[in-house]
Amino acid sequence: MYTNPVISIDFGTQSVRVSIINNKGEFLAFEKVTYDKPYFSIKPGYCEQDPEYYYSCMCKASQALVEKNKDLVAKCEYFSITCFRDTAAYLDENYKVVRPSIIWLDQRQAKLEKKLPFLYRLIFGIIGMTDTVVFNRKRTPAHWLKENEKENWNKIRYYSPLSSYFNYRLTGVLGDGSSNMIGHYPINFKKGEWYKSDKHIKGCMFGIPLKKLPKIFKTGEVVGTISPIGHMESGLPVGLKFIATGNDKSCEALGSGAINSDYAHISYGTASSIAVTSKKYFEPEKFLPAYTCCYKDWFTGETQVYRGYWMLNWFTKEFAKSESIEATIERIAPEEVLNKKLSEIPPGSDGLILQPYWGPSLSKPLAKGAIIGFFDVHTKYHIYRAIIEGIAYELKSGLIGIQKKLHKKVKYLTISGGGSKSDAICQITSDIFNLPVIKTNTYETSSLGCAMAQYLALGTYNSLEEVKANMVKENKIFTPNKEASKKYDYLFNKIYVDIYPRLKKDYKKLTEYLQQNNEGIIK
Repeated sequence: MYTNPVISIDFGTQSVRVSIINNKGEFLAFEKVTYDKPYFSIKPGYCEQDPEYYYSCMCKASQALVEKNKDLVAKCEYFSITCFRDTAAYLDENYKVVRPSIIWLDQRQAKLEKKLPFLYRLIFGIIGMTDTVVFNRKRTPAHWLKENEKENWNKIRYYSPLSSYFNYRLTGVLGDGSSNMIGHYPINFKKGEWYKSDKHIKGCMFGIPLKKLPKIFKTGEVVGTISPIGHMESGLPVGLKFIATGNDKSCEALGSGAINSDYAHISYGTASSIAVTSKKYFEPEKFLPAYTCCYKDWFTGETQVYRGYWMLNWFTKEFAKSESIEATIERIAPEEVLNKKLSEIPPGSDGLILQPYWGPSLSKPLAKGAIIGFFDVHTKYHIYRAIIEGIAYELKSGLIGIQKKLHKKVKYLTISGGGSKSDAICQITSDIFNLPVIKTNTYETSSLGCAMAQYLALGTYNSLEEVKANMVKENKIFTPNKEASKKYDYLFNKIYVDIYPRLKKDYKKLTEYLQQNNEGIIK
């Protein structure tokens, strides 16, 4: 049984973390590098970054880790990478970067000059998925590159999810497990492999030839080892073995203890999501697959608020200048100042209800954000609380759909991400879902989950229950306030769930207006 520590490399949207973690869930060493600039924008709504920049930041963190912990690093035999999703590295035949990555926050859309075959369009129309398919294709960077950068597209030999590129830089192997290949790629998650034909009805939506895609390895498989070049750049020892685990959200859920369908896991990150794991494959929403977990033979059904807790940063930037000044003086994040104000606003924000579609979802591609219920008592702090409540409402709506597919109700929520740092937000979440919310003793749940997945693959632990019992430490449990839950139940069931159906036609007209007048970045 393998009992030595392992190394987790965790690429987030804002920073990269490199950790040494033992089989008791203890962080023996930890280094973090925050990106100076998470992305750059050459036009409004564009979000790009050179994958080499992410890699260089990781190397700074790993070099510092090795320098400070040489004896500890020498005990490690395995490592893995967990990475944020839906971002590709575009590589030429020599594995060199052709152009910066278009990261998942990017809002550009392709014109779709090349249509799908008529039969496919007919089928999508019959099943009512035309808008969703069109939205998905417009958001696929491959289509945009073909239309706007044909020279670059012709240079691209490998269209590689970021984690696969990082694996190549460290081990010389271009590939990863299917769990780290979530996004606009032609992947069959039920089988954990690429669709077998470029003409597959689901796979062809993305327009990426199979010959350009990297190899998919089995979850838990040893893919390669640190190469001499990888060692020189990262400081990690030659021969350190790489294990395929999975994406950031899956690792977060595992690291938070959400190991079966008794639990739903909420990630309050830049994108906010709710997920339930299951041995059974299912589609949480129509045309939305369950993803392969960071450990083998399990799937994660997930729905997402695309611009989730990003909205708190947006609010702070646009409406909280004085709080930002106060935060600077106190040397804390502006959101911490705002979170102190949450208790001053009653549950339900005095009737202010927000629909958090600052970025559309797959199932509601034409949706826009909305706030209703304004009158003279409302302040900016009401809006701030309404954002938090609105995200939770939408995630609750997603959970209801997942439960219907699984024919089972969850009993607990686990929570991670930046929003989980606030006890007030955890309590609001418990009240809205009317479920206990469990918070662990670490905020680095993605790194922890990555280590847990490695120990499962190595056979250190033979079950999810065993690895959780040994590596996850619960810190606090929030239980629902009955009075608050009753208010939220009314607002959710009587008002929130009706907002989108009633505004859907107006959202469509608004989208048409924006397209006709070429406003914003909607094409």
